[in-house]
Amino acid sequence: MGITIRDVAAAAGVSTATVSRALRGLPNVDEVTRQRVRDVATHLDYVISPSASRLASGRTGSVAVITPAVSRWFFATVLSGVESVLQDAGVDLLLQSTATATISPARLRGRVDGVLAISVPPEDPQLQRVIDLGLPTSLIGTWCEGAPSVMIDDVQAAVTATRHLIDQGHQRIGLISGSADGAPATPSYARRTGFLETMQTATLEVGPQLEAHGQFTIDGGEQAMEQLLASETPPTAVFAMSDEMAFGAMRALRRHGLAPGQDVALVGIDGHDMSEYLELSTVAQPVVELGRIAATWMLEQLADGPTRPPESILVPTTLIVRGSSARPRL
Repeated sequence: MGITIRDVAAAAGVSTATVSRALRGLPNVDEVTRQRVRDVATHLDYVISPSASRLASGRTGSVAVITPAVSRWFFATVLSGVESVLQDAGVDLLLQSTATATISPARLRGRVDGVLAISVPPEDPQLQRVIDLGLPTSLIGTWCEGAPSVMIDDVQAAVTATRHLIDQGHQRIGLISGSADGAPATPSYARRTGFLETMQTATLEVGPQLEAHGQFTIDGGEQAMEQLLASETPPTAVFAMSDEMAFGAMRALRRHGLAPGQDVALVGIDGHDMSEYLELSTVAQPVVELGRIAATWMLEQLADGPTRPPESILVPTTLIVRGSSARPRL
């Protein structure tokens, strides 16, 4: 007969439940005990059986990740943070995209133990139906009553970006926003709020002629910058709500023979991997860490039940100044 979990527990001097939690990377096991259990399991050549563990617990061993997009940088990067935590715990991911299919709560029930939602708009009825399932749920990048969420302070991030351009001496500042219908409690709405409040505090002009919508894509950012440049008095600086839209704006500027940071200043939000190479000033958010925090919450809920209060936790951002933002030419 092979080595069993009881053998490992006896040799390590702990319960079988502690062995299971330690080897699956679940919380509430101190690191000294966790390492002792791992050492004993290695010495005895014991590997926990995922199927046996799931049968014993009545769980599926899977978590659904719901996202509006998969290929775009923000979502893929958050997902890498989620995956790094859940993989270490032996939890599988079931990826669901709201862009390609309607999420069916009935299909999720019995297939997953919990749900992680990445920047799903709170007004999306699919999100509320998922929360109503009563499964452990964590939200990333947005807030919705009934589930814990981790996100940045989008208003403050926009204030930081806009204030940087004002401090550089710019007075006519354009905005490349996400969409025309940014609903409350979404990043687009919050970032626009931060921009408008900062401009109004500085008694600087705002208005439709200084705003264009970029849909949070590179192509959209390019088209939005074209629109701003076509205005009778183009802005000397532009705040783009995302780095990807700022990349598109850079392309439009160069096509017009304008140099980012010399002719028109530009700042984004995200801390995209390419922002350093393109010399883009940005308000960087810890995107991978957002995924890790939410995934860790999920493991806690799977271990102890949905005990975390449904509150929002804000993680800090950092302004990184590069060549794309400069004082206006005299």
